[in-house]
Amino acid sequence: MMNEFTSLTRGHVLAAIHRIEEEGIPVRYQSSYYDLIYEGKRFPPKLVYSYAYYAAHHVKLSHKEFHGGEETDTFHFLREMGFEIVGKEMNVAIDVATFIKQSRTEDLRARFYARKYQGLAVEIDFGQVSDTRIPWMSFLYKGQKTSHGIYPVYLLFKEYDKLILAYCISETNKPELSWNLNGEVETVKTYFSKSGIVPPRYGQSYVFKVYDTSKALDYVGMEEDLNQIVREYKQLMGATSMENTDFRIDRLSTDLQSTGLLFEKRLVYRYVTALLAKPFVILTGLAGSGKTKLAQAFSQWICERQEQVCIVPVGADWTNREALLGYPNALNEGEYVWPENGVIRLLTEANKPENQDKPYFLILDEMNLSHVERYFADFLSVMESREAIPLHPETEPWKDCNVPAKVGLPPNLFIVGTVNIDETTYMFSPKVLDRANVIEFRVTTEEMEQFLKHKTPVDLNPVRGKGADMGKAFVEMAKDKVWQPGESENLTDTLLGFFGKLKEAGAEFGYRTASEIYTFVALAHRLIPDWPENEVIDAVIMQKLLPKLHGSQRKLEGTLRTLGELCLREGQNIDDYFVKDNPVKGVKYPLSLDKLVRMYKGVVNNGFVSYAEA
Repeated sequence: MMNEFTSLTRGHVLAAIHRIEEEGIPVRYQSSYYDLIYEGKRFPPKLVYSYAYYAAHHVKLSHKEFHGGEETDTFHFLREMGFEIVGKEMNVAIDVATFIKQSRTEDLRARFYARKYQGLAVEIDFGQVSDTRIPWMSFLYKGQKTSHGIYPVYLLFKEYDKLILAYCISETNKPELSWNLNGEVETVKTYFSKSGIVPPRYGQSYVFKVYDTSKALDYVGMEEDLNQIVREYKQLMGATSMENTDFRIDRLSTDLQSTGLLFEKRLVYRYVTALLAKPFVILTGLAGSGKTKLAQAFSQWICERQEQVCIVPVGADWTNREALLGYPNALNEGEYVWPENGVIRLLTEANKPENQDKPYFLILDEMNLSHVERYFADFLSVMESREAIPLHPETEPWKDCNVPAKVGLPPNLFIVGTVNIDETTYMFSPKVLDRANVIEFRVTTEEMEQFLKHKTPVDLNPVRGKGADMGKAFVEMAKDKVWQPGESENLTDTLLGFFGKLKEAGAEFGYRTASEIYTFVALAHRLIPDWPENEVIDAVIMQKLLPKLHGSQRKLEGTLRTLGELCLREGQNIDDYFVKDNPVKGVKYPLSLDKLVRMYKGVVNNGFVSYAEA
């Protein structure tokens, strides 16, 4: 039945949407994680598909007979028909735009809107049918009500083309709490009085920002404004700046679709899981393939403020740590010369007790333009020792210095390095590779075809702060180093097989790597339960075991073949891939085998090969 997608058309989907608009959403058919967007309204994707199937075949399709979610045929079909599917979280550009548009109609229903925003309940009301009604969209902390409480709110004074984001005070009942605002914040009544207008309602609420709805709205800026007032609200209500929501990687995958970036979901899964397993990740591969963009997108998505992210372009002349960490002024004792890149400031903030639950990101762009082992040596050492990096003496002349004497790498700090390989860059030593997860970026034919057809501009603003409510949960998962996968003979046998063969090439791994592999596999099963075990093992082989391989044809040719055989299923022949160039399909570990094939060709053709160059 589910193979008959070709029998459904966009018309059937539209018929389903119109049916839902007329009949409403049945009990138990509300979606849990996703919404389909049509004309700014939200509909349950599985219900839409079920009704569309009925429109085409006159057969009722139970929601239990098929699956929804990313990577399912249902979602692929709906997107191919031109419909957008987004997460349940309120989206300013979608929901506020629809709110303004609907307020100009006689439709008072508020059924098709998201009901959550950063842990707050979203309520919407279009008032009575009259020119003086004031439609509103409120954001409520637990225990607060629109009739009895304080809360951020959008107030639409449509007669004057003004949308006001306000510190709202309930009018029906006097609230027990009050906004702690300074005297410079004006009330809605004061704002309108300057134009000789008396607002019909909400005059005692306070203005945060006013938007002119007669002009094109900057929804990115509006979202930043809303995030700011929400942060103030949560702090006033005694909450942490962001609620501790469980970390869900599917929300990231959904939100990334609005950026214009094209990433295969498994690549995103690998990157996030690698950060949690060990907060040092190296992204290598084709120049311009999105390495830096992925690092930027995720950090901006998970962080509450821009100050939690520091991007540093590595210079080609870095010979020591001074470019990153600065240095004591030898001519003026007690004075520390700050680097201009913001690294010291980032480390200082990340180490503060009040910030221990917030993620911080140091992104080193083109990390290997200089010898990493020289300028990054202190970081590499402290990653394992968990001691602090000394910056200056702790003597009397330094007591008033605004830079701490020592700075550590706290568990809420995540370091990402991007790498390009050419004649101007340097290779990594085993010391660096052993401490990182190395993720290779490649562009598939399908991805390039999609890019050339659509040419969507990249814009990271839509994801800024979208996952910040999960920041604390993300940090807690990274701190918890007791993750262990269930018993798996497959994993154990694979690691022992690779250990023996890598040892022959002088690239065997130690206890630290083995422990980090088990942590990665356990986290993968926790984050993405339906991620097949062999795919997870394949990813970790590629990231932790193969990167240290480098050497001459004499040293590696036989080893590469033997390692390739470990990636096959019983009955398969390695020559089909190493000699006959058959497509790498149907094997046990396709990602790793494809890499080994490329390395084998490189060592045969050039007499030498390394992981990064193949």
